[in-house]
Amino acid sequence: MTTDGALARLIRSSADRAATAEAEACDLCAAPVPDEHPHLYDTGQEEVRCVCGPCSVLFAESGAGDGHYRPVPRRRVRLPRVDTAVLGVPVGLVFFVPRADGTVTAQGPSPAGAMRWEVDAAAWRRLGEMCPPLTTVEPEVEALLVNTVHGLDHHWIVPIDDCYRMVAVVRREWRGLSGGSEVWPAVERFFADLTERT
Repeated sequence: MTTDGALARLIRSSADRAATAEAEACDLCAAPVPDEHPHLYDTGQEEVRCVCGPCSVLFAESGAGDGHYRPVPRRRVRLPRVDTAVLGVPVGLVFFVPRADGTVTAQGPSPAGAMRWEVDAAAWRRLGEMCPPLTTVEPEVEALLVNTVHGLDHHWIVPIDDCYRMVAVVRREWRGLSGGSEVWPAVERFFADLTERT
């Protein structure tokens, strides 16, 4: 289990956003971007980049830019309960990211950022047989996001940037060793605010 350094920049920027009034800029052309803006997944650096609308259009076609940047989709799909116990990850707040090479990682938030585990790819395929929508998760840019903490039952297919926003919420609100009194209500609000979209 290791801290995923590739996510650090996005998590820091999301966690610190409330504390700073500085406007965000496109990571490609430096143009200002609004709060709600598109993202690209940088396959070389394994991180998400904020982009303006015009720059996002440049990479809308599959294979544009030799596949170095991939648009992060916007769809969110709420799923019925998914038995993630078969994946062997003993935490209740986690997201599962299939990779282009067939591997799957599980990532869970912590005060230091996202923690990462390798998941058995065969177990992921078996889970997809039990829950066919999981076979549509786009590698690297979408994830299965799960929250079963405190008896909750949230299972979503979401864009990867939603997962990083959730990690930022935990990092921002965590206090002390146990998380304090604010972190879990903040996580519950995060999930309550998720809406399905295509």
